[in-house]
Amino acid sequence: MGALTTHVLDTSTGTPGRGIRYDLYRSGPEPRHLAGGTTNDDGRCPQPLLEGEAFEAGTYDLVFQAADYFEAQGHAPGESPFLGEVVIRFGVDDPARHYHVPLLLSRFGYTTYRGS
Repeated sequence: MGALTTHVLDTSTGTPGRGIRYDLYRSGPEPRHLAGGTTNDDGRCPQPLLEGEAFEAGTYDLVFQAADYFEAQGHAPGESPFLGEVVIRFGVDDPARHYHVPLLLSRFGYTTYRGS
């Protein structure tokens, strides 16, 4: 059975991205909120964002609140952050498989990939 998971690594410190707010939406003309929460001490969601019948083929947006995270870490308090929300739009063509969407994050950039 397929599932969607994510985790965040703060590449500027080499530590998990703890306490980062995330939301998952089904993309489209009228986006639909599907899940949300905050990363745990290991920078992960406590459970899959979607799994089973709820995990369907289509396009999704995974949104991370990067500015709030870095401000909580004491970076640039009161200054305009370079990254506010990090939005990762990705497609799922086979919901029977596991899709893992990691976020490697620093104050001035990020990267992602499809993991397993």
